[in-house]
Amino acid sequence: MPDFKDVTLALLLVSAMPLAAHAETPLPDAIAAPGETTVLTVHAEGAQVYECKAGPDGKLGWAFREPIATLMADGKTVGRHFAGPNWESVDGSAVVGKASGNAPGATASDIPWLKLDVISKRGSGILTPVTTVQRINTQGGKLDGACDKAGTTKSAPYSADYVFLRKG
Repeated sequence: MPDFKDVTLALLLVSAMPLAAHAETPLPDAIAAPGETTVLTVHAEGAQVYECKAGPDGKLGWAFREPIATLMADGKTVGRHFAGPNWESVDGSAVVGKASGNAPGATASDIPWLKLDVISKRGSGILTPVTTVQRINTQGGKLDGACDKAGTTKSAPYSADYVFLRKG
């Protein structure tokens, strides 16, 4: 007759197998950063701000202007995200990124997932070694509908996770 501990261990191992298989969903190739190491992962809550502008065809439409978001980890504010795009830590370190890849969000109302290359840094702290930023798990942030007066602004709430990576 099998020992109770052996049966318990076998059941735990079998029940954990599906969890391990789905523990980490691979990122789309367009925003993957193979060989890079995570420095910090934060959750952002904020808004994507849009401005009513004339497009190339002369018709008014909403054009992305800037993000504004609070960066959080473990329920605490650890920084902010704003135009540039900039990410600034409460320790004074900051990075500016430039988009180098994107993938669609999960729904039509979600802004895309992004890969951004760091193009400048300032200060000294947690963000100092960062070379790449990924925006993933986006919810909301897209603005649809007509605008009728150039120069007016409107915001769309969004949330996302930002992963700060370093090479090597």
